Amino acid sequence: MENTFFVSVCRFHTKDNKKLVVIGYFKQNLKGNQELIAMLDETKLVCEIEEKELSSSPIQNNDGLPISKQYFLWISLPDNWKMKKSFRLLQINGIEERKVLDVPVKQLQKYEKRLPKYVDKGTVEEDGFRISGWYIDDGTTKVDFLDQDRNKIDVTIKRKSRPDVKKVYPENEEEEIIGFWAKFKGKVPKKVQVCFSSESKYADYTVILLPSVYEKITSEMDSIFRKSKAYYRKNGFQATVKRVVDKLTSRKETGYEEWFKKNYPSKGILEQQRQYKFSYTPVISIVVPLYKTPEKYLVEMIESVRKQSYPNWELCLSDGSGSGSPIQSILKKYEKKDGRIKVAYHSKALNISENTNAALKISTGEYIAFADHDDLLAPNALFECVSILNQRPETEIIYTDEDKVDMAGKHHFLPHFKSDFNIDMLRNMNYICHLFVVKRELYQKVGMLNSEFDGAQDYDFVLRCVEKTDRIIHIPQILYHWRTHKSSTSENPESKQYAFTAGKKAIQAHCDRLGLAATVEEGRYKGVYRVKYELTAEPLVSIIIPNKDHIEDLDKCLQSFEERSTYKNIEYIIVENNSQEKRTFSYYKDLEKRNPKAKVVFWDGKGFNYPAINMYGVEHSAGEYLLFLNNDTEIVNNDCVEELLGYCQRKEVGAVGARLYYEDGTIQHAGVIVGLGGVAGHAFVGLPHEASGYFHRIIVAQDYSAVTAACVLVKRKAFEEVGGFDEGYAVAFNDVDLCLKIREAGYLVVYNPYAELMHYESKSRGYEDTAEKVERFNSEIKLFQKKWKHFLEKGDPYYNPNLTLDKQDFSLSVIPRTKK
Repeated sequence: MENTFFVSVCRFHTKDNKKLVVIGYFKQNLKGNQELIAMLDETKLVCEIEEKELSSSPIQNNDGLPISKQYFLWISLPDNWKMKKSFRLLQINGIEERKVLDVPVKQLQKYEKRLPKYVDKGTVEEDGFRISGWYIDDGTTKVDFLDQDRNKIDVTIKRKSRPDVKKVYPENEEEEIIGFWAKFKGKVPKKVQVCFSSESKYADYTVILLPSVYEKITSEMDSIFRKSKAYYRKNGFQATVKRVVDKLTSRKETGYEEWFKKNYPSKGILEQQRQYKFSYTPVISIVVPLYKTPEKYLVEMIESVRKQSYPNWELCLSDGSGSGSPIQSILKKYEKKDGRIKVAYHSKALNISENTNAALKISTGEYIAFADHDDLLAPNALFECVSILNQRPETEIIYTDEDKVDMAGKHHFLPHFKSDFNIDMLRNMNYICHLFVVKRELYQKVGMLNSEFDGAQDYDFVLRCVEKTDRIIHIPQILYHWRTHKSSTSENPESKQYAFTAGKKAIQAHCDRLGLAATVEEGRYKGVYRVKYELTAEPLVSIIIPNKDHIEDLDKCLQSFEERSTYKNIEYIIVENNSQEKRTFSYYKDLEKRNPKAKVVFWDGKGFNYPAINMYGVEHSAGEYLLFLNNDTEIVNNDCVEELLGYCQRKEVGAVGARLYYEDGTIQHAGVIVGLGGVAGHAFVGLPHEASGYFHRIIVAQDYSAVTAACVLVKRKAFEEVGGFDEGYAVAFNDVDLCLKIREAGYLVVYNPYAELMHYESKSRGYEDTAEKVERFNSEIKLFQKKWKHFLEKGDPYYNPNLTLDKQDFSLSVIPRTKK
């Protein structure tokens, strides 16, 4: 859908608990013929849409379009709305229908209870501290400040006008929006809890003023999460538009052009490359199908090949334009100018596969590179490929990073910094794309391009190639520039629907060839697919849940499986961990009586040791698969277990993780990046529920180096083979260590976004707020960094050395890290 509606805020009216407020904007700025329909289950709700001018100075989105209008949706709920199941917001334009929001009613009930507020980070000053924020006052709201011992702190509060908040809460008068500065003079406490309370609502937030080492490491992650929830309210719509567009459309920040210029090889470097003598100098055939290519683009493409710093190439062109070809004279001119250029001419027009195959037939190189007729190669593209072939002569496939370039060939944008070879990602989207180089011997094994898959013929070819080899190298450099225009699938997906249908067909054929029991569906975005693996059996799954008191959380977790899960061959192993409350043990007895699948086992170790607790649970389990689960989780989709098991049943897979959400619906886990923050961290923390992430990585099943043990399904065979959890990691990084051991043993670790759970955070363990806990945490960091030193130095293969390790959003690194 071209004119997509993006949601920035979904909340309750502050004065009417039967009215929802949704705020957002359209990609093309104006609503036009788009219709927004609010639904509660199958009932259409009354929805008033109000258009508001953003400001007199509109901003631009990443497509260069001005965003000057925001839209408020005032949605009335019926009296019995709490008895319903889900709230949905649909976008319809007469041809297509798109689901903009899908929020469970249980989640709406949590939204209803929220007290609108925001607290900034505290600032430590010479004589005390300062904290700022805002809240909505219903006439009874008050704010208190408590130290870590729950003692009230007397602060001096100054009121501050917040017109930015007023823009998002127009139903409130200015005097009801309380901005504040709270200042305290005296000894600075370690933490301050800011407590907001009214007659009907309560909210609090802990500000860490004197952070421990642990808190320093995780502060950036926590900050991203909090800011994503309050960013709009704090900064207003203008600042948010750029942030949301960047995140949801996978576009990088405006710094990429500057980054590109800094990292583009200089004339001096290119000259050094031209003078460099490789011991192995294979001919690389660049194969390009042509069809009535505009002269300017054809010339620029050919010249980008002729400017290569590696000279041993041949350019194999096939002119499939048919009789009266408008480009024939240009091609003959270049044939005479450069003997490395070869052209196949045809009297009739050819389809894309026939045309490419014709170019392949005149190629003679040891390696073949594929390019499109209007794209550009970076001048060092072939040099970098041959450099790899000299280091790794067994290599049979090479692919590189790429970006987009405008029609003038000047403006570079939307860089795609890719994962190393990632079979599960490849089965869900063609992330490899350009530049793709294949050894001739491998090409001869798999055969030519198949016109049955025209539109996705390259995707089919790549899939057939990777079926025959694992000697695949990714070069993390931008070596290919994909020219985009309105008829390009990258910029206007609807223009080539047949290509996406062909892509689905290509993946299905790939699965069939490998004997994988799977069906392929088109995903939420064009070019993104979903492979659903059918269960070949229904093995016993042992769900292992540590618990210390907090029986409400545990019961909610178990009930979500009992009431929603469609997979029934499970057992619950509840590992009791030093509970203090009598009612906890009464609950256990009642649980075992009413649920024969549940078994409570008592771990008698001291303190908290997550690996030891879970290892004890494994000893008492019988399942072929082990589902390690936090007690503060709740499954969202009925087939959650099937989704995990579908991937884990494959012989090459050792563990499968899920997509987890915070209580407000934002992303809590979508894979783990090893090296983030110096050790490891979750990807995309705090992004909106509907976000797709960097090149759709939130919503695409893929291989990762690690996933969180808050919910991870592990093949028992793989778990036992690597010795299970390491008890040296009592609290932190035990799941990352386990996953890395599983990968080291030759298994894949997969993230499946279609296994979805709510995660209410580890309530039962608390802060690292004692000297003993901090010391333990530091020791675990050192243990991990020592044990996995080589891995950390080399870099996470499923990330990219050009991306930052300081944030979780896949943004650019200021100084790219060289991959060793």
